Amino acid sequence: MKRVLLVANPASRRGAKLRAAAIGAFAEAGVECTPVLTERPGHAGDICRERAAGYDAVFTLGGDGTAMEVVAALANSGTPVAILPGGTGNLIARALGTPLAMRRAVRALLAGERQRIDLGLLDDGRRFAFAAGVGIDSQMIEHTSPWLKRRIGVGAYVLAAARAIFRRDNIHVRATVDGEHIERDAAAVMLTNFGAVLNDRLSLGPEIRQDDGKLDLCVFSPGGLTDAVRILWRLSRKDFRNDPCMLFRAGAVFRIETDPPCQAQADGDLIGPTPFGARVEPHAATLLVPRKK
Repeated sequence: MKRVLLVANPASRRGAKLRAAAIGAFAEAGVECTPVLTERPGHAGDICRERAAGYDAVFTLGGDGTAMEVVAALANSGTPVAILPGGTGNLIARALGTPLAMRRAVRALLAGERQRIDLGLLDDGRRFAFAAGVGIDSQMIEHTSPWLKRRIGVGAYVLAAARAIFRRDNIHVRATVDGEHIERDAAAVMLTNFGAVLNDRLSLGPEIRQDDGKLDLCVFSPGGLTDAVRILWRLSRKDFRNDPCMLFRAGAVFRIETDPPCQAQADGDLIGPTPFGARVEPHAATLLVPRKK
């Protein structure tokens, strides 16, 4: 790898410091790096469509939203995308096993391997790589203040999630998976592409793979705090035996409706109120990922 394009969001947490560290790491590796700063929502995708063809790979530096703008713009192109941990949650970078220290991340990705992964395609044309959903995850994003994210980083999401769990605001969900209809009350409903969360500390469901040509519906329905604790314990232990508070379905085409309508999210960005539909786009993205030891 000789030339890379670095698409960076200057508004991301610790953006300038992380950008300097990334550029320094590319220089140490003898790789020519062209940094370009985004100026508005959607600009990352425009940059890639205009300039990516002249580079060996495109690196993203920002939050999951910046990463997904780049991944979506380069979907089905074969151009490899490398996602650096420059945001608050860094869900995608963590799921891919990328080190969180910037110089280590650059080195690991430059020496990494290409991996084709599936994407989720929403009915409105937007794509997601990690997950889309409603309930606790969308409440966590909707109710986390930018000030708190800047102050304590991912801890702000943890606090918002804890508040949502203790409120126990279940929603009535009607989900359709490849024609099968599912209806129940739930605290969280996710269409997920990756099974691991927080560097594999939690697994969202059984045998979830990002390259199997499927998405996975995960529905969590705790009746109280005891159920919620049991669900978290079982997810941390990868224990997916039958449980009345957990439901899993793999498929290709999905629709999610809720009563009442509520805000949904995809890869950390709010996408509007339910209902929404999605389908899998097999092997649409080419990512650079660290080599497994």
